[in-house]
Amino acid sequence: MMKKTLTLMSLSLLATTSFSAPINNKSAPQDQLSYSYGYVMGKSNADSLKLINLDAFVQGIKESVSGQKASLTDEEMAKALAQYKQQAEAKQMIEFKKLADENTKIGDAFLAENAKKSGVITQTSGLQYQVLQQGSGKSPAAKSKVSVNYEGRLIDGTVFDSSFARGEAVEFPVNQVIQGWTEGLQLMKEGAKYRFFIPAKLAYGEIGAGDSIGPNSTLIFDVELLKVLP
Repeated sequence: MMKKTLTLMSLSLLATTSFSAPINNKSAPQDQLSYSYGYVMGKSNADSLKLINLDAFVQGIKESVSGQKASLTDEEMAKALAQYKQQAEAKQMIEFKKLADENTKIGDAFLAENAKKSGVITQTSGLQYQVLQQGSGKSPAAKSKVSVNYEGRLIDGTVFDSSFARGEAVEFPVNQVIQGWTEGLQLMKEGAKYRFFIPAKLAYGEIGAGDSIGPNSTLIFDVELLKVLP
């Protein structure tokens, strides 16, 4: 699916402008504008346009903007677009599955090596943790609400979220976060700071989260338990 839609003005420019000579900074303003629209569109939709016959694409634009009768019926165009969508989705699913399998392999290897390190404790669930700072206050239960600071990283060190960086602690019920957090927080006491190494099955699983956390990603969190709230 196209990421951006050309405006009516840009479509009109495509339909009326003839590029008989290479475009440069001495070309007519309309030619430079038309070229710029085309270049930006192509760059923004490079993957989608790889399967497009650009001559036929421009023909469709010209016929549409000029009010000519379409060379294909509405049904034929709908069928062509549906087929393209199916092909694109199938390709995307294959790539997604490949990435998920790669992340599983990398994550499993990381956790296996990490478990051998001094100070790293592995729970029966697969959660690993390291005590960075002991606490002395209360420990939360699953139904408790807590105030924490945290930083989340991928195993390559990429930081995807940090309340430390924002300078603002967060509050939430312990049982309404990812499973690795729910389990890990109950091991802590107020004032403690732990590092959690969370396998994908205890984090965001095969789906991932947003643009930063891919499918089957193993995650690392530094968590400081500030307070168990009333």
